[in-house]
Amino acid sequence: MSLLFSPATLGPITLQNRMVMAPMTRSRATGNIPNALMAAYYAQRSSAGLIITEGTSSSPNGLGYPRIPGVFSPAQVEGWKAITEGVHKGSGKIVLQLMHCGRIAHPLNLPAGARVIAPSAVAASGEMYTDADGLKPFPLPEAMSAQDIKDAVAEYGRAAKNAFAAGFDGVELHAANGYLIEQFIRPNANLRSDSYGGSVENRARFLFEVLEAVSAAIGRERVGIRLSPFGVFNDMPLYDAMEGEYAWLATELNRSAPAYLHIVDHSSMGAPVVPESMKATFRREFKGVLILSGGYDAVRAESDLSGGKCDLIAFGRPFIANPDLVKRWKTGAPLNTPDMDTFYSPGEKGYTDYPAAPL
Repeated sequence: MSLLFSPATLGPITLQNRMVMAPMTRSRATGNIPNALMAAYYAQRSSAGLIITEGTSSSPNGLGYPRIPGVFSPAQVEGWKAITEGVHKGSGKIVLQLMHCGRIAHPLNLPAGARVIAPSAVAASGEMYTDADGLKPFPLPEAMSAQDIKDAVAEYGRAAKNAFAAGFDGVELHAANGYLIEQFIRPNANLRSDSYGGSVENRARFLFEVLEAVSAAIGRERVGIRLSPFGVFNDMPLYDAMEGEYAWLATELNRSAPAYLHIVDHSSMGAPVVPESMKATFRREFKGVLILSGGYDAVRAESDLSGGKCDLIAFGRPFIANPDLVKRWKTGAPLNTPDMDTFYSPGEKGYTDYPAAPL
């Protein structure tokens, strides 16, 4: 494992290895404020080269799920400070994933005065869990006005500043998995007839405006973007022009020069396979750091790194159950099995109580 455990450079930061802890919703932020339990969880995993936090909302409107954190209030910024300090003490680096849920939300999960908004008034199929009343159908969102779009872009910029004030090494824009930015990109969720709808150039306009706002706030060398070409999560069906449009995105994002792109492949969990040709296009067209994710173990990760397919590899569930995953893979220790029943439940069970490998 000569490459997986070797240092790497990501913009202005040096990573102690090429293992990335993928962003994973864990729903422990009671009141949407990061807390001491979360600080313990992230500090336990600070041997990762890079930690990407769970999706964190830039706005009250973006808090679609129960108990997900935000980064728009002073209390939230203070809560995150303890988390970044703990990770840095463990020699790790950590970036904050900014996630606005858009139409993947329910009013019962939102604070007073917040709204379920999206590019168009198109409800997603499926249901959303609420602490107040269990599973509820996704509601019909409000189509965002021109002012709503302007406000959302500004919220992302302020959130990036708040993240920097909280000690993060950078931010990742969640433009994947059916959330607000991808809702703009995908033609099934974006039926607009203005400059944010129609052609892929228009549908991607929101992404690029958010990228510019965040880059102006903290520097584009500290900004990454997560994309899910061929992803179908949260009612994002495949469409004929998808590969061509994401290839165009790869080229245009290279011109905008964020620090990294993070490509999601959930085929290991039953989603459509992301064609190798699509991943190869991102590798060829984008000159920054490329992160691949999706069902990797150490052997496959080393193979893709040595084959030049990417620069870093992100791991999700292995990090949930194995806070010392780096050590386990280095020493060949067996892995703990993740408890799926506690992925999103409150409390420490299945969160901070996984045992470390024996010495």
